[in-house]
Amino acid sequence: MTPPRTHPGPLLGRDVEQRQVAELLAAARDGRGAALLITGDAGIGKTALLEAATAARAGFRVLRVHGYEAESTMPFAAVHRLMIALRGHVGSLPPRQQRALRVATGAEDGPPPDRFLVGLGVLGLLAAAGAAAPVVCAVDDAHLLDAESVDALALVARRLEAEPVVVAFAARDEPGLAGRLDGVPVLRLSGLPAEAAARLLASALGGPIDPVAAARIAAATGGNPLALVDLATDLSVRELTETSVFDEPVPVGRRLEAFYLRQVRRAPSDLQRWLLLAAVDSTGNLALVRAAAARLGLAGVAGDEPDLAGLVEIEPALRFRHPLMRSATYAGAAGPDRRRTHQALSAAADGSGLVEIAAWHAAKAVIGVDAGVADRLEAVANRAGQRGGFRSRASLLTQAAGLTPPGPVKDGRLVMAAEAALAAGAAGLAEQLMGEVTDAALDPAARGRLITVRVNHAFFTADPAVLRSPAEMLAAADAFHGRDPAAEQHALIKAFGHTVTVDRLGSSVPLAELGRRMTAGAALDDGVAATILRALGAYVLRPYREAVPAMRAALGSIDRLGPAELLRFGPVGVAVAAALWDETAMRRCLERTEAAARDLGSVYLLDAILWLRSLAALRTETPRVAQRHADQARALRRAMGYETASSLNVALLAWSGHPRRQVEAIIDRARETGFGAVFASGDGGLAVQDLAAGQYGAAYARLKPLVDEPFLQATPLDYPDFVEAAARAGHLAEAEACTAGLEAIAAATARPGRAARRTAAGPWCPATITPRRITPPRSRRTPRPSWRSTSAGPTCSTASGCAGCGGAGTPVNRYGARWRSSTTVTRPRSPSAPATSWRPAANHRAPRRRRVTA
Repeated sequence: MTPPRTHPGPLLGRDVEQRQVAELLAAARDGRGAALLITGDAGIGKTALLEAATAARAGFRVLRVHGYEAESTMPFAAVHRLMIALRGHVGSLPPRQQRALRVATGAEDGPPPDRFLVGLGVLGLLAAAGAAAPVVCAVDDAHLLDAESVDALALVARRLEAEPVVVAFAARDEPGLAGRLDGVPVLRLSGLPAEAAARLLASALGGPIDPVAAARIAAATGGNPLALVDLATDLSVRELTETSVFDEPVPVGRRLEAFYLRQVRRAPSDLQRWLLLAAVDSTGNLALVRAAAARLGLAGVAGDEPDLAGLVEIEPALRFRHPLMRSATYAGAAGPDRRRTHQALSAAADGSGLVEIAAWHAAKAVIGVDAGVADRLEAVANRAGQRGGFRSRASLLTQAAGLTPPGPVKDGRLVMAAEAALAAGAAGLAEQLMGEVTDAALDPAARGRLITVRVNHAFFTADPAVLRSPAEMLAAADAFHGRDPAAEQHALIKAFGHTVTVDRLGSSVPLAELGRRMTAGAALDDGVAATILRALGAYVLRPYREAVPAMRAALGSIDRLGPAELLRFGPVGVAVAAALWDETAMRRCLERTEAAARDLGSVYLLDAILWLRSLAALRTETPRVAQRHADQARALRRAMGYETASSLNVALLAWSGHPRRQVEAIIDRARETGFGAVFASGDGGLAVQDLAAGQYGAAYARLKPLVDEPFLQATPLDYPDFVEAAARAGHLAEAEACTAGLEAIAAATARPGRAARRTAAGPWCPATITPRRITPPRSRRTPRPSWRSTSAGPTCSTASGCAGCGGAGTPVNRYGARWRSSTTVTRPRSPSAPATSWRPAANHRAPRRRRVTA
């Protein structure tokens, strides 16, 4: 059969699109990097546009990456293929990026690499290559890439600025892909205009065609260029002309696959079997296909036969001319033939040491259930997890569950798949997998794991079910009781963490009951978890001063943990450090836990830690730092395909001058969904805004409910601002009571020898609050002159200008965000107060802009 005729000249009807791509290339030549996602239906011309835009580009280096279905569950497979072309530049990367790339591509053993480090490494390789000549990285069939490579390349695409590099993706309109490539400009290809479609049809036919028939065919095909070319190849001019008067639709869409299948069926039987083998493989690995062909008795079938020219390309890699050709070949084959071909490829991959590919094909060759193949898939999934491929692990475990007979093993694999999916940020897949679990058939321990995943899913998706999370985690602990002491202890710790998050909105578990459960859980087993539970139980049940030693012991144990253990205990360490008012320990715990989450690929935990870092930085560092962490959390969410974050730093929005109604709406939404900590921090942020505006009565009214209903470590954090609001609003007794509370915390947490010095100095409060006594302000019209004290006590640099200063280890150890930011901070003022301007402290250095190279 004669191969399809294609238009030899420039693309027809794509002038605007070609100019858009040409502008990107011209910018890259001038040192300005850019990226583009070209999307559209199959056959619409995405690949043709890529090839036309990159062909004969003098002075450019063109790198091509193709997606293959069989490698779509192999972590970083596409990155590995790209690295082959750029391996000469690996030595120019920072050591951590070099190691991340080597581990990701299997060249070196190590813990699962951070996908962001891998992305930065790829960016560095492209930038290094661009130093010699501008680079175009053309990624075709991006919808078939493995998830980890998509994330890495998306990170590259979103960070191209001063690099002479263009990254152009071509992909079908697949659900979720656009979200994962969020931030990359999109060029959506539609069908050719009628005139251009008619010209392309005539060119492919090699002769004139009736304009009416051409117009009808163009309309029937939607201007799909490949459909037009294929119709011109399959039908004669006469047959095409006759379609103008026929009532039946022109073959298009699904019928287009039938056209390809008819071409395949015209080939000799051995060649048809070889084409089926190529369709089943889909990796482009010609050596693997030839090895499998030998097992099927097809050795020597594929060579330079002219019959292959119109169907597949052999060099540089095996590929079908169009995905629909492959689809038609695969779908048109009988089931036994497909399974036999999968078996041959599995055996050939096994013989070549390609364990993951062998397991994938073995699964496709199975009808019904097969416990042995399911075990192989689970083993491959575990290897993917060790490399940080949580998304691939979830996919493989899902296949394994499908091959597992109904029962505990199947449900266990579904739960593991849901855990992996959620760790990778794929909350939708996790929900689907959890829905397939037969709850009634689960053993108690498996039920405890399922409860844990459901609770984590609720937090990740901001589901109002978070209100029940403390009770749910106690139910999980009950399920683990007597079966898995370590899991029971961890569930109790998670119950405390979720109680902190729902804050005052939670009512399903009284704090006293939670404290008793944690104290009893500490006796189940020795180790770090027991130390933490003893500390948390003491914190909830005993006077604060008595609980401090146990909390310090717990914080010391957490400080000594390695990265893997920090994934479990890092978040509760942050809460303990906050309860101790230990700013240094809290920052250290946050930094180490974030690093562990990145290194081990836990996107779920990284999402939570970045939000915590933003919240903590607002009190302990600067608004600029808080905003940076918030931006990182938002970027992570976008990389996972989510448009918004599950939680916002509402206090930061209030401090930054966002419209008050917008902030209040977010606070109300947090209250509705059960995120009490977000709700409380937002109210505190608005109170600070009121203080800055001189609206002391409003600040007092907003903070009083939080102070009147104390909650664990959260309430004392609001004391400094409440002291100022109460004192300036005339509620001196309440201000004195909170000051006494701060003094008690300072005395309980002071290091040996420091408490005496602090007591001698006397307590300290803002502007009009003097040692040992609070005096009312002279006038409420008096503007707040500065964020520093004019009292005899030590200088305070907190946001509220308050606190019982005494150095490290006390509640006022520089606690509170200092408003020391080089960014503009809006301080609204009351109508009656004269304009004042806040300036950073004299010894403050604004953070310098730096390029982070990891």
